Amino acid sequence: MPPRSRTLRRLVSGMLGACLIQAQASEPAAPPAHHRPQGYQNNDIEFAPKSLRDLIAWRWNALREGLPRPPQAPTPAVAPDLAFIHANAQAGAAMQPAVTWIGHATVLAQLGGLNVLTDPIFSERASPVGFAGPKRHAAPGLALAQLPHVDLVVVSHNHYDHQDEPSLRALAAQPGGSPLFVVPLGNKAWFTAQGLTRVVELDWWQSHRVGAVEVVLTPVQHWTARGLGDQLATLWGGYALLAPDFHLFFAGDTAYSKDFQRIRQHFAPRQGAAGFDLAVLPIGGYEPRWFMKTQHVNPDEAVQIHRDLAARQSLGMHWGTFELTDEPLDEAPRALARARAEQGVADEAFFVTAIGETRRLARRGAP
Repeated sequence: MPPRSRTLRRLVSGMLGACLIQAQASEPAAPPAHHRPQGYQNNDIEFAPKSLRDLIAWRWNALREGLPRPPQAPTPAVAPDLAFIHANAQAGAAMQPAVTWIGHATVLAQLGGLNVLTDPIFSERASPVGFAGPKRHAAPGLALAQLPHVDLVVVSHNHYDHQDEPSLRALAAQPGGSPLFVVPLGNKAWFTAQGLTRVVELDWWQSHRVGAVEVVLTPVQHWTARGLGDQLATLWGGYALLAPDFHLFFAGDTAYSKDFQRIRQHFAPRQGAAGFDLAVLPIGGYEPRWFMKTQHVNPDEAVQIHRDLAARQSLGMHWGTFELTDEPLDEAPRALARARAEQGVADEAFFVTAIGETRRLARRGAP
């Protein structure tokens, strides 16, 4: 073949190859499996919110049976250790890892030099209106005015007992400026509509760094809605907060699923045998099981999550504050004690605290 012909052939082949590569590169990537045309889904089940018929059946049976039964005692509460909390808030890199249970799923976590709030709700009711809906049975462990300057707020999903508009607005107006709000996909528009503009939106396994802390949204099994027409329209999730000297996991609301084994596997290369230093896990809001099992864990399942995550310790939350389900407000810690014994988990490895109580925690790698 003449040299000129060979050169022309190579030129044409190269151009065809480049066009093919360009065509492949321009094809949109397939969306993740949990992304659907109508919104989002869980990894292990096709979640469908319960029907109106199911809801009526649950509430009718609860009324007939007189459920939930009254608690045997009020939810334990103590005065917060404000001197420690505020001194620790200013400690920077010397900050002592610590958590303070404020109530329900709201925890003040101090780690990596940051003051972090999870699913903040300080309102009197978990409801879209202030005159009706589940009423608070225990005051917040810290009032909004008692908080140190909050650097970061993580919101797990948009249900009213986790994404509380008055509390979020108040935090955005705190002295010194708004915290950063980290939320699952689809929620940023709601925050922006409320005038809250320091917002980062994440998909499952995406991360965002705040100072020395990496924030990772993880899959959990739940669902979302704030009205009748937006079910599953926004994403939900848990959070891994990874500081140099402390790894914390916050589950938000969740049913039991294989997601927690996946979370352990995902972080194992950077955690080794240690797992999370603390997992903040829901233990309340679980009865009746036929209605709640696909969305809320019971204490036995919470202990299994603790084990799946290889957590050094876990803190039980999401109990004792709002009467949302059929078990008594104070039943969850008793059920947790039974589950620990049955699964061979030490009492101190999965503990509960009084509202307002601060638990100081060992740094990563400490004996």
